[in-house]
Formats: sequence, C-alpha cells, structure tokens
Amino acid sequence: MQKKHPDGSGNSSGRVLAAPVFSQPQPTPDPQTFVVRHASDVAAYKVIDELNREHKLKALPFPAPRGGTEPRLTFAQVIDNNQAVLDQITANGQIVFHATGDCGSTKGPKTQNEVSDKMVSDFDETDPADVPQFNFLLGDIVYSFGEAQYYYDQFYEPYRDYHAPILAVAGNHDGMISPLQHEKSLQAFLRNFCSDCFQVSPDAGNLSRTAQIQPGVFFTFEAPFARIIALYSNTLEDPGVIANSDIGNSQLKYLKAALLRVKKENYRGALLFAHHHPPYVARGRHGWSVEMQQQIDAVCDEVGVWPHADLAGHAHNYQRFTRTRPDGTQIPYIVCGNGGHNVQRLTTNGQPPLRAPQLIQAASKDTDAVVFENYDDQNYGYLRIIVNASQLRIEYHAAVDGPHTKAPDDQVTIDLATHKVSHFVARDSGVPALATRIREFAREAQQKG
Repeated sequence: MQKKHPDGSGNSSGRVLAAPVFSQPQPTPDPQTFVVRHASDVAAYKVIDELNREHKLKALPFPAPRGGTEPRLTFAQVIDNNQAVLDQITANGQIVFHATGDCGSTKGPKTQNEVSDKMVSDFDETDPADVPQFNFLLGDIVYSFGEAQYYYDQFYEPYRDYHAPILAVAGNHDGMISPLQHEKSLQAFLRNFCSDCFQVSPDAGNLSRTAQIQPGVFFTFEAPFARIIALYSNTLEDPGVIANSDIGNSQLKYLKAALLRVKKENYRGALLFAHHHPPYVARGRHGWSVEMQQQIDAVCDEVGVWPHADLAGHAHNYQRFTRTRPDGTQIPYIVCGNGGHNVQRLTTNGQPPLRAPQLIQAASKDTDAVVFENYDDQNYGYLRIIVNASQLRIEYHAAVDGPHTKAPDDQVTIDLATHKVSHFVARDSGVPALATRIREFAREAQQKG
C-alpha cells in the first residue's frame, strides 16, 4: 500500500530504509556552485509587497501533526533506538547539540559552508562527551518559498558531512507560497522533515541522509537531559503567529498539554522553547512578535511552568537577551538567524553601533525587564548547547573563527533548579589540567638536560 505524507501527497518516490542515515560514508570537498541555479524572486516579491501594503496576507493553515494534542518525538526514535549511543550519553553525564537558523542561501554555497564546516569540526573532540548529538535548525531552511528543487543545494549538500540527526522548526520562508506558483504551503518541508519512516527524499539527490521523522510542524522533542517545545510561527514576515482565527488554537492547546506534563512529571531537565520568529529584537528589519509572546506567556503563567531558554531565528544575526521575571528568575532569549543567509546589520544609514548591554524594556506591572546583552551582526554562526543534570549552557560560535578555535564568542549558563544565570561548572574530562601538563612538560625538559 502506498504511504502518504502529512501533506497528503504520495510517498512512493522516496527510498525507504531500515535505519536512519545522517551523513555520507566519506567526506567530500565543499561545492563551489549550486547544482540548480536559484531563479530571481523579484517578480514574486513585487506581488507580495503589494499584498502586504493592502494587508491581504494572512497566516496559513497547516496539517495537524501525528500524535494527538501533544505530538512527541524522542531522540531514541530519531537514532532508531541505538542503545550504544544512549548509554554513552548517560555515561558522559551531558548532551551537546547545535542550533542555528536562516541557513538557506540563494546566492551560492559559500556562506552555508562556512557555518556547516565549523559545525562539523565540533565532531573532532578529545573528550567524547563534547561531541554534538543532533542539530535543531530554527527555520528558513530553504529560500525563498521552501521550494523542493532547492533542498539539495540549500540543505542536503551543506550538511552532507554532518554526522548526526538534524531536526527543524519551519520558518516563514519554509511555509510561504509564491504568488506566481501553485504549491501547497510547507509541502517540501513536510516531505523532508516530517516523514513517517526512514526514507531518502527525492530532494536529496544522490546523497544519503534520510528524511527526518518529526510528527508535524509543532511537537515535543525529548532528548537526554533536555526537552524542546517546538512551535510553528507561520508565514508572515512579521509578526510570528501561533494562534488566531485563521489557523485556530491547536498550538496553544499543545503548549498547555506539554507544560502540564512537565509539571505532572516534575521534569527536572532543561526545558527550551524553539520557534522561528523572535519575541525580542534590538533593532533591524524585523520587529517583536508581541501577541505571539503574550499567548505563550499566558499559557506558561496558567500552568506555572516557564522555559529555561527560548531560541529563535528570523533576524539574520545573533542577539542575546535576558528577561527577568518578578520572582527573580531569568530566561535567556536568543536569536540565531545567521546560519548562512545574508547577515543583516542592526544599524544602517550611518547610525552608530549599538552598545550592549542595555535595558530595552523596563519592569512594570504589565512587563518584565528585558536586557539586550550581546550581539553579532557581522558574521555567520551557530549555537552550541550543553546540558547536564544541573546546568544549561548556550554558546555562540562565529563561523569566521574557523575549525581550530573552540572558544565561544558569547555564552550564557542557566542553573536548572533556580532558573537563574550562573557560572558554568566544567566537567572533569579526565584530560590533565593545563597546570598539570605544564609541570609535566617542565620535568620532561629538565630530564632532557
């Protein structure tokens, strides 16, 4: 019997495998050009801009995920229950993973390769506990309208040597529909990230990575030490939309169910929210998604569960904020939308550079204090996230630093129990400390005379 994709299309063109594949057997050189030259979107955007001026663009409906009110996916399912990997993570006492957004490029592979090459260098670690276990992309995987013909160049080829699973939330460009074409919203995203089995998508060309098995565009991802609440903020440039009269409130019901389960289970791991449109930006081409954040806050407040951190993309740069709630708990809100597509400056037209940190929203009866902590609007980059039983550490790495630099350009650590910013407590890797190694080197030199 022919299987169906979540979008209702046939599944027969995919090559079904017994187990997932995450990268090529042998590394290959970076491509210098695209296989499919990206066509100009100028004509399409003229129509879109006119529709925007007339306020005719609305959030688009999407297929219901598999799995009921709270669709779930586990890391164990993604790796086909590979017990050796799960046991190793437990023995390590921590999990490491990547995240970045807005990675699709329409101009060529160079900027995407910069980011993915540095990510791949993170697999070369002295301590196995530091090796990344998955990548969670923050939307806008393929530009400009999520077209299937560009998935090879903008997704599969840049990550051909990435040795771990890749999951994603959909961005506005992944779900947008070109007014000059007649495709369904999210059609290619669903085929490549929401498959119901391990299969090689026809969009992968001759590469081996299997499509991801997410249950839909919103779901809970459960990994060792961490749980990610993934939301779909829809297709508008601004603002992000997770619930309204056009798309319904299924995501609010999902969010409430997911947080109620966190509360019922007394979950002690790191809880992260991931979506494409950011609640806060310091400046630039994109604004705040105020109503979306108010809806999320209302559910968090009702249930009494708040995230340890919030990850987003959309703005094509890196920005980090700290939100301090009335009880003194702190939530980092991080924008990482510089994964390969057109880095955007926060200041233009001769404006002076932004100074950070600075208060961008004062605490009041109706608002929490929000501090703009740090940013990078010059380079492409990604997040490296480390979670153990007591702490969540989020690092930002600029691609320009290259594969031989392992120190982050920015970082924040949250204590899981107190929900407050704290100092990171590095684990003992078993590798001799620097001071010990220096003493050993001095003794060796003295013995050699």
